This record gives sequence, structure tokens and C-alpha cells, in this order.
Amino acid sequence: MSRRLTEMIKSIVFDIGETITRDDRYWHSWADWLGTPRHTLSALVGAVVAQGRDNADAVRLARPGINIEAEYRAREAAGRGEFLDETDLYSDVRPTLSGLRRLGIRVVIAGNQTSRAGQLLRELDLPADVIVTSGDWNIAKPQAGFFERVLDAAQAAPGETVYVGDHPANDVFPAKAAGLRVAHIRRGPWGYLWADDPAVKTAADWRIESLAQLISIVQE
Repeated sequence: MSRRLTEMIKSIVFDIGETITRDDRYWHSWADWLGTPRHTLSALVGAVVAQGRDNADAVRLARPGINIEAEYRAREAAGRGEFLDETDLYSDVRPTLSGLRRLGIRVVIAGNQTSRAGQLLRELDLPADVIVTSGDWNIAKPQAGFFERVLDAAQAAPGETVYVGDHPANDVFPAKAAGLRVAHIRRGPWGYLWADDPAVKTAADWRIESLAQLISIVQE
């Protein structure tokens, strides 16, 4: 539960990976491409998360010296590039986004993803006013400029905008530093591992288990 805040919420902005979408397919596709057992790569993801390192380090551990950008291009050329469909969405996404819009909340989806991922999300016709990625903006979290763009998309003041995400270093802390209100979701490796971290608990205005809880937060 949050401490009491008096400003009205006008816009809610959602991270993408492990907030809107499950990352199962993403990591499975990398494991298959690298020829690494899926369980092994999943374990490496867990290891780098526990160490506070970037997720991509799991791929670098599986194949030392890899050029990840070049591999992205090679996967696309081989017809094994990024893909998203309805099964990649968490089950609470559509009902929550629809419910928020019925309450008059501007809904924005903005996270660290490629432009291709943004295109795929937009093709799912989600109930959102804006869907954009760091690849579209050419600036990524946790840079302050990303959250300046977030506020432009939100069309609301920082204190009227909530950023929802699982990642302390990419979501919770930089969003809070930019003046936004923050909901930390206990979802995905980062969300579970860092849910009870004292710094995260202090920085987050709300700590949630499901996106559906945002409906009650807005109504309060």
C-alpha cells in the first residue's frame, strides 16, 4: 500500500518486458539460436539478475565475445527474429488497460525494447493511447531523457503520472528521480528478487502483485 498522495493520477505508463509481456519466448528463442539448453540460459539470466547485471550478460556468458547487435540482424535474416502475439501478454493486461481508459486515464506503454518489438505490440491492438520503445526514441532507460519522453507521451505532470515496472535500476529509481510516482510490480526475475529490497520499498509509491490493482489505486 502507498503512502498518501494528493495529486490526481491522469496517466499511467507501463514498462514492457515482465510488466506487459512475458519474457519466456524471448529467452527461449535466444537459447535455441545459441544452441544452449533453455534451462541453462534461464539459469544464467537468474544469475546475472541476482548480481544486478544487465540481462544481456546472460547471452554473453553463454557465448563469450558475442556481438549481440550482429546476432539480432542474423536472426532476422534467418527468419528467427523477434515475435510477439497474444500468448506473450500477461492475462491482466487487456482488462486492466481497458478499465483504466474507462476511468479516463491516459495509458502509455514505453519500455526498453527494439523498434521491431514496438511494431509487434502495436499490431496487437492493445487498449493504449501510445505504444513506444527505446528503439523508437533512440534513448533507453535509465537515462533521464527517456523519462522526459515518457512525460511528453503521458501529457501529464510528473506527480500526475505513474510509471509501472519490475526493474529497480531501470524503472523504480530513475522514474522516481524524474518526479513520477512509481508502482513496482512483483513479476519476473527482477520483480521477485528485489520486491523486498529496502531501497525499492522506500522509493515505490505502490508495490503490486497484479496490474489489476491499479484500478483500485486510481479509484482511491
